[in-house]
Amino acid sequence: MSSSSRLKIPVSKEDHFQGPESAPLVLVEFGDYQCPYCGKAFPIVKRLQGALGNNLKFVFRNFPLSEMHPDALNAAKFAEAAAVQGKFWEMHDLLYENQANLDAESLAGYAKGLNLDLEKLNKATESGSVERRIEADFEGGARSGVNGTPSFFVNGIRYDGDWAYGPFLSALKRLL
Repeated sequence: MSSSSRLKIPVSKEDHFQGPESAPLVLVEFGDYQCPYCGKAFPIVKRLQGALGNNLKFVFRNFPLSEMHPDALNAAKFAEAAAVQGKFWEMHDLLYENQANLDAESLAGYAKGLNLDLEKLNKATESGSVERRIEADFEGGARSGVNGTPSFFVNGIRYDGDWAYGPFLSALKRLL
């Protein structure tokens, strides 16, 4: 962890996370569903989770770069609206697995495929709470020095190293 940038908003129970709450390693990703680099990082994070098992808690926070990625904000809204129905991670994975198709029609299709109540989903995306959550993630990222995606923090410290699988896994294992 070569950087002095720290996570300004600590991880809490409000975050979307996978893995044990008390894992010794906490990996936070600030991501954008339409970012091609985030798309490349997605399977790497999945492999890290598999390799580190109960030693890793993975947290995802939204950082849609809407000027570069016009569908990123709507994709983030759908993920957050899916969370209201307990399907954040399923939608998160679908969005990265289908990154080339994040238009409104595709998003609605993913929601149907997850058996989400579309009326509740639409109400959630329009309610403002979803947008406030995304804005809070984004602002927390900006305050923490995030200026691109993906950006990773390990145990609260920005990770500026190589996030290819081997080097990233080695860096994480050194912290155990």
